[in-house]
Amino acid sequence: MKTVQLSYPLPEQLETAPCAMAVGFFDGVHLGHRRVIQKAIDVASANGWQSAVMTFDPHPREVLGQSGYTRYLTPLPDKLEQLEKMGVDTTYVMKFDIGFSAVYPEDFVAECLLPLQARHIVVGFDYTFGYRGMGTAQTLQELSRGRYGLDIISPVNRYGEKISSTVIREYLHHGDVEQVRHLLGRPYRVKGTVVHGDKRGRTIGFPTANIALTEPYLVGKNGVYGVRFILDGQRYNGVMNIGIKPTFALEKKEKSLEVHVFDFDREIYGKDVQIEFLFALREEQKFSGVDALIAQIQKDVETAKQKFASGHY
Repeated sequence: MKTVQLSYPLPEQLETAPCAMAVGFFDGVHLGHRRVIQKAIDVASANGWQSAVMTFDPHPREVLGQSGYTRYLTPLPDKLEQLEKMGVDTTYVMKFDIGFSAVYPEDFVAECLLPLQARHIVVGFDYTFGYRGMGTAQTLQELSRGRYGLDIISPVNRYGEKISSTVIREYLHHGDVEQVRHLLGRPYRVKGTVVHGDKRGRTIGFPTANIALTEPYLVGKNGVYGVRFILDGQRYNGVMNIGIKPTFALEKKEKSLEVHVFDFDREIYGKDVQIEFLFALREEQKFSGVDALIAQIQKDVETAKQKFASGHY
């Protein structure tokens, strides 16, 4: 997949080809997003065009100072990875800044979409664009004037609920990573590097890998989760604790991510790893002492191993 970084106004010289283009932010690249993107791929294939996606970076809400969007379900590198897996030919990453936020809908079409030879555009039913979000999917229809085709994709529902990035964020906030998996169509995943921690885990019989996230991921509710630990292409089962370790009276209350990997004994400091969240085990809690904590960790590990053995994960 070709990735092209753009900013407004577009440069005069661009190497482009006729394309069917899906347009949107697509945080998560969830099942609803995938239907929009797949439609563009299908239209492109049927017409002998390139398939394209236009996305934006950073999130408009972050640029405009609105809360809740400094962290992402799929930071840009992960989003691009998902789009490439889908078979998209070209992704245009439009820089979103204050100047671009002031572009009117008709100028966005004339100065951004048409110069990229978008012969067909695909958006979700709730897509908005342009100054103060004045443009809608219907606006794209009105502005087309025969210059491009348009598909507006209806909401995708699962169990009677509309799939959206906002809904997925809420599930993460409540620790329901199984619902997140259903709405994404894959486990929620973060990437990080193994760093040195306080090494307390090995003293109580449960060594852990401390993970420093490499991108601004949205991290879910504090608690203990069953996870897949991916290192050098190899996949291992384990349990992850997200939280502030309340049993230990630490002065620093920074959130940490620690994974105890089953049947694993290697020095992996500095290694890049991936963590897939598969199920929640319990909320984070403060124990009366180390012995009580050890007993609970033993229960967590046993419960997680039983779940993995069930074959559902």
